[in-house]
Amino acid sequence: MDEHIAEDQDTVDEEIEFDGDFEGPLLVEPPHPINWNLLGPEDLEAEWLELNRWVHWLRRTYGLPAAVIPPFWHHHTELLWELSALHLHWLCCYDSEKNGSAPLAWHRDFADARVRLRDWVATNGTRLDRDRPTRQTAWPGETPAPQVEDVVIDNREQEFIEFVLAEVEKRREEEDQFYRSLDPTTGEIS
Repeated sequence: MDEHIAEDQDTVDEEIEFDGDFEGPLLVEPPHPINWNLLGPEDLEAEWLELNRWVHWLRRTYGLPAAVIPPFWHHHTELLWELSALHLHWLCCYDSEKNGSAPLAWHRDFADARVRLRDWVATNGTRLDRDRPTRQTAWPGETPAPQVEDVVIDNREQEFIEFVLAEVEKRREEEDQFYRSLDPTTGEIS
């Protein structure tokens, strides 16, 4: 493990601690939509940690079962995008400058989101103690989708840390590859 990943591991270990309370976001910038596809490595790590912390708070506050928010939600992009949007909506509705009825709007939309979350969890097949990639349907003329196998995950928090570190490293490599492809004299992709 290189020094940067070791530093990230220490950061993740410190920040992932969750005591059951959610006193507000760890990030200090104003709420904004997050395009997970465009985040740089450092922002990606911070957003994963922030969303994970909020999801822990949400599931405990509302007593949500794994059929709504499974432990391995982070492996499923359909759940990531839904939970990220729900988090943003919550941040905006509970902002001190919002109208007093905004929290009611959030709860109405949260009820709708729970239905979608249940549908996606039922479709992707993730469960309390195991996970598998979301099944993909191959259309006519496409290569058939690979078989999916359930994977037992014994320690969710440790697996989450490893997942985030791998995603950050993957994003860092993608960013480095992009910059290596630039022509230094013109700034164009070569």
